[in-house]
Amino acid sequence: MTATTASDKEESVSVQQQQHDSSGFTDADWELDRASVRRLDITVLPIAAIAYLLSFLDRSNLLLKKVGAHIMLPAMVTLWGICTSFVSSYSGLIVARLFLGLLEGGLFPGLVLFLSMFYRRHELQTRVSLFFGAASLSGAFSGLLAAALTNISTPNYPGWTWIFFVEGAFTFFFGIFMFFTLPRSPAHSIFLNAEQKAHVERRLKLDAPAGASNDFDNAFSWQHFRRACTSPHVLLLLVALFANGVTLYGFSYFTPVIVSTFGYTPVQTQLLTVPPFVCAFLITMINAVLSDRYGQRGLCTILMSFLALAGYIMFYESMATAVRYTSLFLAITGVYSTAPALVTWLPNNSAPHYTKATAVAFGFVMTNCGGIAVNSRATEVLIAMTCLIVVTCALNIVYLRRQNRKKAERREATGGVVDASTWNSEGDAHPHYIYTL
Repeated sequence: MTATTASDKEESVSVQQQQHDSSGFTDADWELDRASVRRLDITVLPIAAIAYLLSFLDRSNLLLKKVGAHIMLPAMVTLWGICTSFVSSYSGLIVARLFLGLLEGGLFPGLVLFLSMFYRRHELQTRVSLFFGAASLSGAFSGLLAAALTNISTPNYPGWTWIFFVEGAFTFFFGIFMFFTLPRSPAHSIFLNAEQKAHVERRLKLDAPAGASNDFDNAFSWQHFRRACTSPHVLLLLVALFANGVTLYGFSYFTPVIVSTFGYTPVQTQLLTVPPFVCAFLITMINAVLSDRYGQRGLCTILMSFLALAGYIMFYESMATAVRYTSLFLAITGVYSTAPALVTWLPNNSAPHYTKATAVAFGFVMTNCGGIAVNSRATEVLIAMTCLIVVTCALNIVYLRRQNRKKAERREATGGVVDASTWNSEGDAHPHYIYTL
C-alpha cells in the first residue's frame, strides 16, 4: 500500500478544493449564490466593461480604498471625457494626451482590484476578460467609428476631430452615470438586496483561511507593500507583463499601419482591422472560462502565447497579403487572450488587500513600460517578448507548485488545523492559501 505524500496531496488541489469551505452550502445557499453572482454580472460588470471600452489605456493604486472606487473611477472617466471632447488641433491633441495619461493611469488596475472585491479567485479571469475584451472590441468599433466619423467635415473642424468629439462626449456622460451606479463594495450595491449582500460578503471570505479577518478592513502596512515587491511569483509576472505590454501596445499602434500596406483605401483599411479584434474577443472569453474552470492561469497563458508566436512568424516569413492578414488573427488573438490571464494571476496569488493592490499596480506599471519599448523592429521584438512570456510563466508554474507542496507539508504537520491569527502577517504565504497555477 503506497503512502500518500504531501506532494501527492498538493497535486490533487483543484479549483473545487479551493472552495472547500462552501461544501456546507445547502441547496438554498447555492441558489442564492448563483442569483447573487448573476446580479453582480448584470450590474457591476457591465459598468466596468463599458468604462474600459471607452479607454484602451491600461495603467491598482493604493488610493482606491481610501477615496472609494465609487468616486475615483467615475471621476477619472468623466474628466478624461472632458479632455477628449475639446481636441480640435494637433497641439490640442498633445496636451489632451498628457492629461489623459494622468487621468486614465489608474483605470484598468483600479477596475481589476475593484472586481477582486466582488468575485472569488476562481471567478475573476472570466470577469476581467469580459471588460478587457472591451479593448479588442474597441479596436473593432474604433475602426468602424473612425471610418464613419472621418467622413464628417465642416469648415472649422476636419473629419478626424469628430472622433474625439463623439467619443469624448459619450465618455463624459457615462462617467456621470457611474457616479450614481458604481458601488463602493458589495454591501453598498443598490442592485443587491440585503440577503444577497450578506451572501456575497460571506462567499468572499471563503478564499481566506477560516476565521481570518476581512483584510479589506486592515490598515496600510509597509510589510504588505514589501511582500509584493519581493515575492518571486510577483516579480516573475512583472517581467511577463512587461513583455506582454510590448506585444499589446505593438499591435495597438501598428495594426492599422500593417493593414494599410495591403493597398486598400483608408476606409477599407479601418474596416479590415475589425475582424481580427472580434475574433480576439471570442477566443479571449473561451480561454478565460477554461482558465477559471481548471485553475490554470499559466498553462492558458503559454498556449495563447504559442498562438501569437505562430502569427508573428507567419507575418515575418511571408509578404503575401492573405498570409499576413491571417497572421493578424492569430497574433492579435494570442496577445489579447494572454493579457487577462497574466493580469488575473497577480491578484489571485497576492494577499492581503494592500499586497494585492501593490502587486496589481506594479503589474500595470510594467505593462505600460513595455509600451515604451515598442520600436520599428516590431516583429523581431514581438517574437522575443513572446518567448520571454512563455519562459517566465513556466518558471512561475514551477515555483508556485513547489510552494504549494511546502504548504501541504505545513498543513500535514499541524494536522490541518487553521491558524487564522497569522493571516495578516503571512498573507498569501499562509499554508491554507493555495496558489493558483
